[in-house]
Amino acid sequence: MSAAISPQLVEVIDVFSSRRRQPSGVVAQLDVCHVERWGLAVECSTPDAVEHDAEITWLLPELGLRLTRYRPRSRHSLPGPSTLTAVHIERETRSWTTTDLLLGLEVGEDRRARITHAAEFAAAVASGMIRLSEADYALRTVHRTLEEVTRHRDINQWLAYRGIFEAW
Repeated sequence: MSAAISPQLVEVIDVFSSRRRQPSGVVAQLDVCHVERWGLAVECSTPDAVEHDAEITWLLPELGLRLTRYRPRSRHSLPGPSTLTAVHIERETRSWTTTDLLLGLEVGEDRRARITHAAEFAAAVASGMIRLSEADYALRTVHRTLEEVTRHRDINQWLAYRGIFEAW
């Protein structure tokens, strides 16, 4: 990772202790943390959030993506959108480090995908917080994913197309 990448974009997950150190410096205990053949699955309770009970995140290193969904507190509430964010993932035996490249997709229950955080991404690239090579990688990753998700019309169908058969 180059010095041009801001530490405010880096998150570290310690697999053995099931802890996540967020870019803000906050360390959170994970409820679930296990390595899968396709990547890393983590879940963290969100006791301070009114609308949701937990954050569920999958790191997909071969795709350069972090897939996030929030589980609603009420069983009767519809789940919110799924978010796919371009990330650079470094795996080691004990930890997984992600560098958030800010650009992403949001896929709602209506199954429409839309690009998110474009303004923040552009500002980070312009300020040098994200290198041009990483920006190019993020753009290619998000546009490829947008095309694939649109073609498959559903996150689970897209995951199956990518060889990931666990239900999201």
